[in-house]
Amino acid sequence: MDGMRSKLSTLWLFATVNYLYCDVVTLMDPGKLKGFLAGSIGGVEITPGFLLAAGVLVEIPMAMILLARLLPARANRWANIVAGAVMTIVQLASLFAGTPALYYVFFSVIEIGTTAAIVWLAWSRTLERVEPVTKLEKREPQLAWAQVPHDHPEERSQ
Repeated sequence: MDGMRSKLSTLWLFATVNYLYCDVVTLMDPGKLKGFLAGSIGGVEITPGFLLAAGVLVEIPMAMILLARLLPARANRWANIVAGAVMTIVQLASLFAGTPALYYVFFSVIEIGTTAAIVWLAWSRTLERVEPVTKLEKREPQLAWAQVPHDHPEERSQ
């Protein structure tokens, strides 16, 4: 796995796993769990709209795992810069919403560092170009079987 696309995709995967595991650990926090069950965390009401917004937010890094590999170079660079900046800013802001638990700070430092690295890499490095499908279709087919000597029973006996 070489190339900038693979590195960016892998960083997005790493960030996503950290986001998700931080959420899992949060559900193990008795105080937070009670708040979730009551429908309110730190004064924020857990509504269907809130859950939809949270789903959209966590979908950004998951989508970037694929988009970092599939988008053309220019769109890829800007998608990584914008998505990385958004996720970095949101995670930084979340640290100032109340007093975060130590585990949350731990995961946040990792997540912020990872998304900031994504922004820096996308900004400062060149993404390799993906050859368009039309060029691939114009190539002459190679006959691999024509290059292999035929195996005839009479040749084996000699």
